[in-house]
Amino acid sequence: MTAKIENINGVPAAIYKRDIIHSVAEVWSYLTENEKLQQWFPELEIKLLENEGEIHFNFGDGSYEKIEITELEPNKVFAFSWPPKNSVRFELEGNNQGCKLVFIEYLHEITDHTPKDLTGWHVCLDVIETLLDGKIFEDRKSYWQERLPQYQELLKELSN
Repeated sequence: MTAKIENINGVPAAIYKRDIIHSVAEVWSYLTENEKLQQWFPELEIKLLENEGEIHFNFGDGSYEKIEITELEPNKVFAFSWPPKNSVRFELEGNNQGCKLVFIEYLHEITDHTPKDLTGWHVCLDVIETLLDGKIFEDRKSYWQERLPQYQELLKELSN
């Protein structure tokens, strides 16, 4: 499902909502355990999982960018900065069918790269669900390219 753009406290935010047929604990493990996290976002590595903890975004050339964990409430909230000026937040809530996942990217700065980021998060959420279902996600690149125009259009509407 494509994100919706809403204002939260005066800041535009891309909000993705997913109903997932897996438990909060299962989904949480894909967000916070490096072995599982790197199956859907290979560039991220959690160094210190706590409030004000640290994540590294590895550029693949030996260099990395530090990302600060801004909020951590186990099995409920995982939030961190998203360089250069944005931030992201995962919220989980259990229900009878599994859990509801809400992902928010706060768009403090919108650039030409923002639609690519939002498309990437869309793909990542789909990959997480696929992995939870015990399947392999095929051809992420083509899938990403198919979705990019949706996010370009979404952000174009925001600027109008």
